[in-house]
Amino acid sequence: MIAYYKEDTEFIFKGRAFNNKWLRMVAESEIRRIGELSIIFCSDNYILDVNMRFLQHDYFTDIITFDYCEGNKLSGDLFISVDSVRENAAYYGVDFSDELNRVMVHGLLHLIGYDDHTEEEQKTMRQKEDYYLSLRKQLLA
Repeated sequence: MIAYYKEDTEFIFKGRAFNNKWLRMVAESEIRRIGELSIIFCSDNYILDVNMRFLQHDYFTDIITFDYCEGNKLSGDLFISVDSVRENAAYYGVDFSDELNRVMVHGLLHLIGYDDHTEEEQKTMRQKEDYYLSLRKQLLA
């Protein structure tokens, strides 16, 4: 089950049914299935508080992923800062919804087991993001 929440933001996420279909497709492509997945849209200040309280990191970020996976069942919390996603979209010159989709699939890829600590891991993560974003666009067509 995929559930959507918001904390300290007025942002309303539309297209949940399609998004759920896409995220399930990503999971199945990686030989996984969705368990209990919470996507929490929040403000920069909210995610900073989460980052400091639970990870002892004193900086803003666009996403924090908490992993509760068991076996091939993907479960976790994806905290997504709508403020940072907006800033990143402007910085990279991309549409807000495209950047938001990238961040969501990025969090799901972390739950699947992909990391982004090294340059090689970052390259793999970006390739996976691009691939699944292109599949999303094909689903829309």
